Amino acid sequence: MIITCPKCARDHKVNPDTLKPFADAGKKTILASCKSCKFKFPVSLSSLLTVEEKPVHAKRRPGAVARKVCITLSKGGVGKTTTSVNLGAGLALAGYRVLLVDTDTQGQSSYILGKKPGAGLTELLTHELSVSDCLTEARNNLWLLSGGKSLAGVKRIIDKKSFGAEFTLSEALSPLDNQFDFILIDTSPGWDQLIVNVLFYSTEVLVPVALEVMPLHGMSEFIKSLGAIQKYRSEIQLKYIVPTFLDLRIKGPKMLYDQLKKLYPEQLCKPIRYNESLAEAPSFGKTIFEFAPGSTASEDYRSLVRRVSGNESALLKFK
Repeated sequence: MIITCPKCARDHKVNPDTLKPFADAGKKTILASCKSCKFKFPVSLSSLLTVEEKPVHAKRRPGAVARKVCITLSKGGVGKTTTSVNLGAGLALAGYRVLLVDTDTQGQSSYILGKKPGAGLTELLTHELSVSDCLTEARNNLWLLSGGKSLAGVKRIIDKKSFGAEFTLSEALSPLDNQFDFILIDTSPGWDQLIVNVLFYSTEVLVPVALEVMPLHGMSEFIKSLGAIQKYRSEIQLKYIVPTFLDLRIKGPKMLYDQLKKLYPEQLCKPIRYNESLAEAPSFGKTIFEFAPGSTASEDYRSLVRRVSGNESALLKFK
């Protein structure tokens, strides 16, 4: 459990068992003191100790087609998989049916969610197994089509196709379009045939970008590549730019964020603030909502869920 100081943004680990006696005594808030800046601030016990409810199973409209959002950037280490998993988990908690497709050979989405799928995207693309056998139910309302090393072989198969190679992924995923509200596609760093396939399938692009010079340069290069795809497929649009690793204690990231705000005012989302919990949660096979529901990172990803879903009331009860 994490408590974040509202003054200096320092995170403090707290054992939930130490708070239960206060809750049992009828107290609704406690006074916390930051070890770093010594600032004292009230903390609501209910926000820390409440167990998150299972999401509502939303009824889908007959014939509704999933929104297909790819989370991508050619630069690595910007938080693509972290954002994919936590956005997907947040949408699922808000009651939407979500499919998370991992097209990365590292297959880290499975690790973050604490799952070891027996099959995934490779088996679907090679037609070795049925669609249902390739899916893993990771959470309520959240399904996973896992990636992994075997996708390297699939890339070679796609490269050898003489016609229609860019539609390989679209053909494989089309039976799932009417089964989900959102299909999120996590991509690997770089630029290859599989990423081109993702862009020919998706209709919305979400770009996580670390607030550093090189990732911003990588974003500008990616936008040029996206423009080349849009010449052949006008449906795909850059909808969201999500700044990651914002550290308010350093001037540089804030300056870069202000520059992004001027360049992309419509696409820019609320930044994901730097938080240790995002690095620690995967070790426990948990999303940020499960590992540190009271953290700033959890708050920021809930905001992203509201932005992407267009539902301003989504997950507000966890504030």
